[in-house]
Amino acid sequence: MSRMFGTDGVRGIAGEELTPELAMQLGAAGACVLAGDKGHKPVILIGRDTRISGGMLGSALIAGITSTGADVMDAGVVPTPAIAYLTVKYGCDAGVVISASHNPAKFNGIKFFDGRGFKLPDATEDKIEALIKDGLKDVKRAAGDASGRVMNCENAAVDYAEHCAEAVNVDLKGLKIVIDCAEGASSVTSPMALKKLGADLTVLHNSPDGVNINRDCGSTHMEELCRTVKELHADAGLAFDGDADRCLAVDENGNMIDGDVMMAINAMYMKEKGILKKDTLTVTVMSNLGLTLMAEKNGIKIVKTKVGDRYVLEKMQEDGTSIGGEQSGHIIFLDENTTGDGLLSGLHLLRILKESGKKMSELAKVMEVLPQALVNVPVPNEKKAVFADIPEVKTAIEDLEKKYSGEGRVLIRPSGTEPLVRVMIEGRDKGLIDADAKALADVIAKAVS
Repeated sequence: MSRMFGTDGVRGIAGEELTPELAMQLGAAGACVLAGDKGHKPVILIGRDTRISGGMLGSALIAGITSTGADVMDAGVVPTPAIAYLTVKYGCDAGVVISASHNPAKFNGIKFFDGRGFKLPDATEDKIEALIKDGLKDVKRAAGDASGRVMNCENAAVDYAEHCAEAVNVDLKGLKIVIDCAEGASSVTSPMALKKLGADLTVLHNSPDGVNINRDCGSTHMEELCRTVKELHADAGLAFDGDADRCLAVDENGNMIDGDVMMAINAMYMKEKGILKKDTLTVTVMSNLGLTLMAEKNGIKIVKTKVGDRYVLEKMQEDGTSIGGEQSGHIIFLDENTTGDGLLSGLHLLRILKESGKKMSELAKVMEVLPQALVNVPVPNEKKAVFADIPEVKTAIEDLEKKYSGEGRVLIRPSGTEPLVRVMIEGRDKGLIDADAKALADVIAKAVS
């Protein structure tokens, strides 16, 4: 049986793969592992994004948690990073988020944070999974008036938005900003924080209806934001994903700025201010080679991890550094939050824009982005671990690695959250890498069909 937890919690089609029964089991097992030996009545904070299935799964999750005697603080719809921050602020024993991030509305997920606001290491997730696979035999149930209570946490969105605004603390008056909330969890918190800081704000896609989250909007579909920034002659745009743990940007000309460029801008600013701890930026193997070249030129050390912001975070903790993240826009400012935080990322970028007096397009020139081709290949979950051993796939990968040796790179990896394999090729010739990536994707698709 494959591992239940992926790189960002348990994911699947709501009601089919991620069922209410599984959510209840995750609640009970999670409460047992994360809060069962605290010596007091545990309290677990939960939140969700705007998916229609969030209510169903949330009710089941709460049932599982309270069945162990733990209390629940229900924060309602809030960003994932809000739960990470508020778990600590409210003194909770753990936090849980119901979200499938940037994925379509039919998917959902459940991910846990410990009492310090950090995502769980594999070993802890394995303990939760083992309890579930053993039928929850070792989970103690509360009877009668020993069951947990459910408390509504009405100030969660405000507390989180105020934290982000105060952490960055910049006067944005005079800046015209457009944001895209992806019909998701940032629909309240991001406008609240930006208005508090004085931005002249235009908001797109902040009317969630349960099924429109991420649909042709947000950080995975930025066409409308790019067009709107240019039409309104705005200074910049910010795009969040469904649970607002990631953010991508748009310059005044309507050009996209990815997470690598955002990290480059921030790392340079922090180094100049003397606040870039260890002069180090932590990224994943998916980051653009141009980021490494920029860092080498400017005396910044690049440390790389495998894909997943949890692995970036683990390395940052180990090394004692202050900023890291992913090309996709998960950026961690560890002095201010314990996970990727789209709102903090956007505000930090806008602070540099305001303080520098430069245009966003000028700031983005800090690094040259080398062409990358990325193709997602649908691959059943049960084949994601073995696809690369299929002879024709193995040969095709080896041939491409030889072709791009010294002139670029080839990276093929299974997604940790979706039934996909990602093919990435980096090089100087955009047309060539696009063709080679598609050809390899076709080989993989045929081999697993």
